[in-house]
Amino acid sequence: MIAGNGGRLSPGGLKERPLLWNTQATMDCKENMGEPAARNALTPGFVLGFLVLFAFMAAYHSLTPTLPLYLAKLGCHETEIGVLVGVVAVASLISRLFAGGALARYSEKSVMAFGALLSALSFLAYTIFRPFWPFFIARFFQGCSFACLDTAVLAFIVNVTPERFRGQAIGYVLLGSPLAMAIAASLGVFLSNRYGFAVLFLSCVGLSLCSLFFSLVIKGQKNDRPRIKVSARGARLIDLKIAVPAFINFLNYFVGGALFAFIPLYGVKSGITNPGFFFSAVAVMLFTGRILGGKILVAYDKEKIIVGFLSMFVAALVILSFSHTLLMFVFVGLVWGTALAFLVPASMAYALEYAGSSEGTAVGTYQMFMDSGMALGPSVMGMVVPMVGYRVMFLCLALICLANIGYFQFYVRKGRQRSVLRRADSRPIPGR
Repeated sequence: MIAGNGGRLSPGGLKERPLLWNTQATMDCKENMGEPAARNALTPGFVLGFLVLFAFMAAYHSLTPTLPLYLAKLGCHETEIGVLVGVVAVASLISRLFAGGALARYSEKSVMAFGALLSALSFLAYTIFRPFWPFFIARFFQGCSFACLDTAVLAFIVNVTPERFRGQAIGYVLLGSPLAMAIAASLGVFLSNRYGFAVLFLSCVGLSLCSLFFSLVIKGQKNDRPRIKVSARGARLIDLKIAVPAFINFLNYFVGGALFAFIPLYGVKSGITNPGFFFSAVAVMLFTGRILGGKILVAYDKEKIIVGFLSMFVAALVILSFSHTLLMFVFVGLVWGTALAFLVPASMAYALEYAGSSEGTAVGTYQMFMDSGMALGPSVMGMVVPMVGYRVMFLCLALICLANIGYFQFYVRKGRQRSVLRRADSRPIPGR
């Protein structure tokens, strides 16, 4: 029997509400009930994307401790070392202007493959060219490859992950970078000391080709979202909504870029034979923190996570300015890696929520701020070191981190609260 108001009578005479099946609502319900991102993301496509990033970053991080030593061995000054280290980030910054637009027209996997191939050619050029300008050009193309592959991998992961677990998923996929650093940083120093830099560069060529292979294997997966055809005039290059929170990322990588560029030289000056152990310590804590801390990124407020771990940056830099032994270097690396493990995914997830977008353009814009910091940090501090020395430089970086905390606490956070209040006031009141 059908009730007059559109309901339905059960055999016992009780009225039941009509069953309205809505596929999207059902999917949203499942997402809200959601499984952890790692469980949802461990598809063949996700795993291969992780391997693309891991192989690429292993080649990239092989040069993190060794490149400053290589350039110093060839007689480069600190300013030249800073420029040659930072030019990768400059090239990456420029390339991200187009990487975000390219992701609107091409699949993430196609952009990954292009970045991996360009990386292999760049490392091959290192075996031929010497500083300054020929090597500078090779480093520039290395930065272009980084922008393409890094942006494509992150955009791929962000778009296949439910928003609630996005911070957790970002943390898991970025395990590829610290895992690569943990292995490649110390191994890179060993290879360069034992067999020479030519063998090191050729090893990096092989790793880049592995990244290319994995990206081509991903081509067979069927987890692409539909592509929207856009004209060259209509494709956005920058998402301005994400600029305000992305400036936090700029300052973080300004400090980190300067630290990573000059701590190998500071370590050698302090009598440490293999400064790669600092980077291995950072990588171990990055890896551990992102494995064990995924649930923390979901359960705790991202604003508190950002402020707390930025404070750890300050403490690590102050300690480093008074450190001279390998044990203290490793300790600072452990502290830095712990803070970085939580800060990177929390900051990115917060910025995407702030901007209300997870498109490739938004991800590319966010990463552009990272590249700006990575470019300016080594270059600016390369001019500061000859004047004040390494200790004072590290203390200056600590002051920049304090300024970053103030910017987030009193501008970004307060601005977001005011925006939420304005949106709440503008909502129509039901019944009026």
